[in-house]
Amino acid sequence: MNEGDERGEFMTEWGQPIWEGLTEAPALDQVNLVLGIVGVILMIRRSLWAFPVGMVAVTVQGVLFWQWKFYADAELQAVFFGCLVYGWWHWVKHKGTARELPITTLSGRTGWVVAAGVLTLGWGTWQQVNTDAVMPYRDTFIASFSMAAQVLQVRKRLENWVGWVVVNSVAGVTYWAAGLFYTSFLYVVFFGMGVVGWWQWYRAMTGGGVGRHAE
Repeated sequence: MNEGDERGEFMTEWGQPIWEGLTEAPALDQVNLVLGIVGVILMIRRSLWAFPVGMVAVTVQGVLFWQWKFYADAELQAVFFGCLVYGWWHWVKHKGTARELPITTLSGRTGWVVAAGVLTLGWGTWQQVNTDAVMPYRDTFIASFSMAAQVLQVRKRLENWVGWVVVNSVAGVTYWAAGLFYTSFLYVVFFGMGVVGWWQWYRAMTGGGVGRHAE
């Protein structure tokens, strides 16, 4: 087999599932795609509409993850739902007379990473022993660091986007390895949106008058 044939076979192996996902996926997967992208765009724009859209999106994602046996990710969606409810209240309640709640930066970053890492190991061990999870430690890494990123996001900390970039890169590789090529493709898209989100929030914080550095 020459190099051209190998490249064509490789493209067919992953390209076709992605195309089929975009054109033939079940309705719930299509809804998940649309809600996920719209929700992230709204969050990048710092719109309060990101919260109700996000609540619907995480509900759909929870159902899908449970079907795929990524249990930690499925359970995480309930935490996300609660965070989004809190974030909606927090962004409105604490903006005062300002146009919007200021973006801040995080102090004590190491503590957040250590806490998420410990949760990953403990939760992953429990899943490996007690469930039939496909990839227990990668599953709980994604779930634990997603939880940290979500909390930082609803608190409007700039570093939430760094967390999402890391999570989405790991998720893309994990779901690819599990043969979920369409889902992996979606997380590659979310990875790119995470980079855009960080840049847009950074610009707003440093030049748009809606940010400050945390004490």
